[in-house]
Amino acid sequence: MSTFKTNPDPLRDLLNDCTKGKLKLPEFQRSWVWDEDRVKSLIASVSRSFPIGALMSLETGGPANFQHRSIEGVPHAADDTRTERLLLDGQQRITSLYQACVRDAPVDTTTVRNKSVQRWFYIDIRKSLDADVSRESAIVGVPESRVSKSGRSVVLDLSSPDREYAQCMFPLRRVFDSDHWEWGFEDHWNSREQRLLFREFKRSVLEHFRHYSVPVITLDKDTPIEAVCLVFEKVNTGGKSLDTFELLTAMYAAEEFNLRDDWFGSQGNGGRQRSRRTNDSQRSRNTKGRRQRLQEFKTLTRVSGVDFLQIVSLLHTKNQWTRRKADGISGRDLPAVTATRMSLLRLPRVAYEQYAGSAEEGLRNAAKFLHGMNIFDVKELPYPSQLVPLAAIIAELGAQWEDAAVRTRLMRWYWCGVFGEQYGSATETRFARDMVEVPAWLAEQGTSSTVDDAVFSADRLDSLRTRQSAAYKGVSALLMEKGAKDFRSGQEYGLSVFFDESVDIHHIFPRKWCEGARINAKRYNSIINKTPLSGRTNRMLGGNAPSKYLEKIESGATSAGPISPEIVNHHLETHLIVPGCLRSDDFQTFYDQRKEALIKMIERAMGKAAFRGQESDEPEEDLPDIEPDDLV
Repeated sequence: MSTFKTNPDPLRDLLNDCTKGKLKLPEFQRSWVWDEDRVKSLIASVSRSFPIGALMSLETGGPANFQHRSIEGVPHAADDTRTERLLLDGQQRITSLYQACVRDAPVDTTTVRNKSVQRWFYIDIRKSLDADVSRESAIVGVPESRVSKSGRSVVLDLSSPDREYAQCMFPLRRVFDSDHWEWGFEDHWNSREQRLLFREFKRSVLEHFRHYSVPVITLDKDTPIEAVCLVFEKVNTGGKSLDTFELLTAMYAAEEFNLRDDWFGSQGNGGRQRSRRTNDSQRSRNTKGRRQRLQEFKTLTRVSGVDFLQIVSLLHTKNQWTRRKADGISGRDLPAVTATRMSLLRLPRVAYEQYAGSAEEGLRNAAKFLHGMNIFDVKELPYPSQLVPLAAIIAELGAQWEDAAVRTRLMRWYWCGVFGEQYGSATETRFARDMVEVPAWLAEQGTSSTVDDAVFSADRLDSLRTRQSAAYKGVSALLMEKGAKDFRSGQEYGLSVFFDESVDIHHIFPRKWCEGARINAKRYNSIINKTPLSGRTNRMLGGNAPSKYLEKIESGATSAGPISPEIVNHHLETHLIVPGCLRSDDFQTFYDQRKEALIKMIERAMGKAAFRGQESDEPEEDLPDIEPDDLV
């Protein structure tokens, strides 16, 4: 049986349903945003009985139980009326027509330059009946005062009914109830010619509004939530994908839980309507939301509401999976561990409340875990998406994640994901596998496909040239984790040093020197010729030959005193650099030896050998290679 029906609904009835609160908007819909010219064009189309497109609505009372709000501009009494349908597609059109044709107040709109304005809309009676004049030209918008000016000169004054009659300007807000205005118009002119003019206008224009019908596709109330969301995306004329977080916010709000406040904080709801009631746990909670608390860690500053929901979903579905497995269920009969979009839409509110605290703690501990690997900032995070399974796994492990043996194996899994470059696409499937496999693998009771599938090609190092690659950032983080010391200061890159000294990835053989030596840009821009350095040290390197900048460092030109070559050599070795290659400005030998040293470092981190066959067929990165030292 069909899950929807299509009927032509009279425009007048649709607008009346808005007034009565029978037709409302789901809370996830964006605010009304149409500008004045689009409103005029819409009015012109209706006035000529031209189609304006179908609407889509959803009957209320089914599984898609969204929080809703009234159409903008309707009386407040509509808020308390039982809602019969939600308008999924057509908000801009219906809101524009309601405010222009029904509400006895100016329309809140914008100019083409996005300036907020208030406009009353009129139809120029004479122009609307002139076949040589476009209908859009007959639709006139005037300011709230109903007086249009050019500089100090009055261009059009419609501030009273008599002035409207005199200039034959019909107020659109009277389009469904024009009798009184018609009588006033006839009294004003007391002319047969003008009576005939208005009657022709009424027949050719006004009647089009009164008899106008709009095709409305109405989804049955029993339509599943995932189907509603899919259909909405297919027909949404706004062109913006539906955000899962916003959808779930609307559904939870119908159960008196404010997901937006829980995530953003009570001051972070962006002006959206809030639930009518707030439960006790939310009332007593600090005004800071989970997002604000998590942003105390710079590695977590880009964690989105959807990311957080994915972690909660992994914890919830893994718990279901574990309990069913303990009951003897196996194979395909086990419930899926999942973090797909559909699973988020099915995430019960009680499950969110049960696991949100664990998910938040998992993210905080994930940030601490990353700090232990010298990843301190989101821009240095190889795969932001890998935070989702990492946080979920750590949350499930509880305090066990701090055990030295567990941390060591967890680091191996993490680096296999980074250097195997496995979180760039199809991540949701890998999230689910990780959630099932990794905890058991950490306990040495199973295998991890992320670890088993990871392959790092030795020649991949040659093509790692920008931050667009996770492995590029991974090399820098590994060097810092293994104790790389700043060439000049000898400091290891701990948390405070990283930020205080503006540590970033810089060229070892400077770009300017390499260009002068006619070295291929693909080679000197490779991660093999880059390493983490403080901003101050990088400025000392400048564009000089390595032999020259090492002399400058050793002379103590910008430090308390000279530094011995032996100490500087030690600093270089912590970056897997053979000092003699820099002192002799031997780029080729440096490149070959450091490449091999980096490969061995990566092999140790992954716990497996790199592939050393033919050169990688990984596509070259042709993105602009702008690094901090290029700006010195």
